[in-house]
Amino acid sequence: MAAKATRVDPAARQQDQHLSKQDFAHRLMAWQAAHGRHDLPWQRTRDPYRVWLSEIMLQQTQVGTVIPYYLRFLERFPQLADLAAAPQEAVLGLWSGLGYYARARNLHKAAQTVMAEHGGQFPQQAEMIARLPGIGRSTAAAIAAFCFGERVPILDGNVKRVLCRAFGVEGFPGERAVEQRLWALAEDLLPATGVGRYIQAQMDLGATVCTRTRPACTRCPLAGDCMALRDGRTAELPAARPRKAPPRRSVEVAVVRAGDAVLLERRPAAGIWGGLLALPEADAAGAAAWAARRFGVADGRALPALTHTFTHFVLEIRPWLVDLPAPPALAADGALRWQALDALDEAPLPTPVRTILQGLRRP
Repeated sequence: MAAKATRVDPAARQQDQHLSKQDFAHRLMAWQAAHGRHDLPWQRTRDPYRVWLSEIMLQQTQVGTVIPYYLRFLERFPQLADLAAAPQEAVLGLWSGLGYYARARNLHKAAQTVMAEHGGQFPQQAEMIARLPGIGRSTAAAIAAFCFGERVPILDGNVKRVLCRAFGVEGFPGERAVEQRLWALAEDLLPATGVGRYIQAQMDLGATVCTRTRPACTRCPLAGDCMALRDGRTAELPAARPRKAPPRRSVEVAVVRAGDAVLLERRPAAGIWGGLLALPEADAAGAAAWAARRFGVADGRALPALTHTFTHFVLEIRPWLVDLPAPPALAADGALRWQALDALDEAPLPTPVRTILQGLRRP
């Protein structure tokens, strides 16, 4: 078994390997021209609105999942001004099922900020772009590089993985000290020209060759100088997040069906599923008691529980079904509303709520 490499400054590793920053960039860009991805919808434009939308959707989400959402979103909101003018519910409805809904809320808010504070013109410098809601340093740099040619590095998950393996960078990339080393390395490796192609090459290599599991090292343009491959450590680098069991939470929800409609509640803007429509959560007394107090109906039955995993915890959802003969009137200014079961497709629903409600649809 090969001995583990000791911690060495990334610049020193680079020098030891005789892999100059010019050679690194040249290899990546040559590989991208021949083997990279060239037909993704957002690669056919330099429109910052469309590039920005793709970058936000691709956070924590696979390309194959994103493409249909991206196309539907642009069909409904073809211009940034259309997105800014739309109600948040319509934005969340198109985002429903894509997860990480804060992305959609911030996307909407940022579009309104561009219209209000920048006269509808998307900022061109990464530093200014990063000041918009929901846009971090790496995303801002990608937009600035792809659309405006600014010479700035990015550091998304794919790039972190490529750099950690190629230069043997130790430690979990989410730790501040490790991330700072990676930013410095990414900055140092930038080519003098062609930064857009170079950044696309990094993304493509990490997504298609230097993958998290089972990397295709025989197809990698850096294989001859990759420290992880040399030391047999591609499975160890980058280091994984320190593992600990995520906390578990449990909630009981009321599924109140009245004919062909179901009762939903608008979630608060902040917190889990902010701004989405969800099933009303019961207090400590339980969903049956909640429904009895609200509608005077004591009968009901439990539906199968389901589990949903968030980034930092696991939620067990226990639905309690109550049937009413007709939908009672609700306060016009309240958070509760009746939703037709045959009109769920564009409703802004979290995935587990949509799963529960689809089981209620009548044949």
